[in-house]
Amino acid sequence: MRSKTGALAIAALLGLAACGDTVGEQAVIGGAVGAGAAAVTSGNVVTGAAVGAAGNVLACELDIANC
Repeated sequence: MRSKTGALAIAALLGLAACGDTVGEQAVIGGAVGAGAAAVTSGNVVTGAAVGAAGNVLACELDIANC
């Protein structure tokens, strides 16, 4: 269980590092990273995509990530 959490955290950080120029691109990139992380860790891919998309858009729009 601990390795799943670590893998998701690393994937989330990588996803947030790749913002995108528009909100749509940010959502797609974040969703892809989130879905990929969920698939690798045997998690729910749809939930991973939703969390990744939302996280990336928020990070980029609030200037949390260095976009």
